[in-house]
Amino acid sequence: MDLYEKSLPLAEKILSYARDSILINMRFLDVAVAALGLKPQRDLGCIASDGSCIFYDPVFLLKKYKEEPAFAVRIYLHMLLHMIFYHSFRYDKVEQELWNIAADIAVENTILELALPGSSMNKDEGALRKLRVLKEDISALTAEKIYRYFRNTSVSDNEMAEYIKYFCMDSHVYWTAGETEELSISLEQWKKISERVQADLKSFSKGKNNSESLSKNLQESTRDRFDYSDLLRRFTVMNEDMQVNDDEFDYIYYTYGLSHYGNMPLVEPLEYKDSKKIKEFVIAIDTSASCRGPIVQNFLRKTYSILKGEENFFRKMNVHIIQCDSEVQKDTKITSQQDFDDFLAHEKLRGFGSTDFRPVFSHVEKLIAKKEFENLKGLIYFTDGYGVYPAGMPPYEVMFVFLDNGDEGPEVPPWAIKVLLDYDELEE
Repeated sequence: MDLYEKSLPLAEKILSYARDSILINMRFLDVAVAALGLKPQRDLGCIASDGSCIFYDPVFLLKKYKEEPAFAVRIYLHMLLHMIFYHSFRYDKVEQELWNIAADIAVENTILELALPGSSMNKDEGALRKLRVLKEDISALTAEKIYRYFRNTSVSDNEMAEYIKYFCMDSHVYWTAGETEELSISLEQWKKISERVQADLKSFSKGKNNSESLSKNLQESTRDRFDYSDLLRRFTVMNEDMQVNDDEFDYIYYTYGLSHYGNMPLVEPLEYKDSKKIKEFVIAIDTSASCRGPIVQNFLRKTYSILKGEENFFRKMNVHIIQCDSEVQKDTKITSQQDFDDFLAHEKLRGFGSTDFRPVFSHVEKLIAKKEFENLKGLIYFTDGYGVYPAGMPPYEVMFVFLDNGDEGPEVPPWAIKVLLDYDELEE
């Protein structure tokens, strides 16, 4: 019997005790604990998870447990929180080195706030010092905000080494899709688990386990996320587009005519095709004092980059870009990509007063009455949200777009779509 086989029974017991300790003290995590199986792996040299299993090297686990008995509980909870916060599911959309440490800091900060009995480690004092410094610059220590902070701040190699020393626990080697043969639990399944954890936390905690970071990270992970380009498809209309319609073209009659009637086809391909594309809509820009600067330009550039492809727009477009603070400052009509290019290159924002949304909707009503729009499908309003909303529901869809500041964002009327757009999404 080699060292691996000797270590296996004791390692299984240690992880079993760690799991029981978490369940006893944090009943709201029961569904998450049940979702992660335990699987030993020879010569792994670390502990890691792919979303369905915790893979552990028994020899490595016993070595770490001998150094600090709290290690087992701590790393078990660490990996649970990674999955509850969806950290592994964003791995292909980020700079992985920065995301690794940002995710580790977020979960370790949450664990230290939870103060689970039997989870304290020798490194915690140093970790708390680093966290106090971070909290001075970051409003809420979620992985997303920490990652954004690291991307925008120059962090020295020595400082990064300290972050790794105090916060890294597990390996993220299996976060990349396809790294294991196990059937990982899908993002949708973990979403349901996280929503259940969020609901159970309110029922079971009753003043205990009251971690602001846990609530903030759960709020970040469970909030609805929308692909901005997908949302723009809500503004599409069905119309005829000038292109060959291969779907309704019968090649049998076409080739039959060519072969029997001297290169004379019996049918010709249709030169138009019914397509769902964006034809006309309104972009409203809040130019109040709190919504000025390059952020507005980035929003317009992102919207423009999505719409720029021919597959999104009909050849004839009718887009109005309306600048408004407490009153409509300017309405620019866009009928071509060249118009959009000129607007981005030369137009200066106007206004910078208080915010009132109603003038834009009144202005659009007048445009509809003047037959400026044939079939207006929607209006996008980029704003900080602090203004006066119209009382009635307009006859088209409305999307209010806010910058994500780590909270749920301002309330919008029930007939409107609320979208929180991340700073990183604007920079893409």
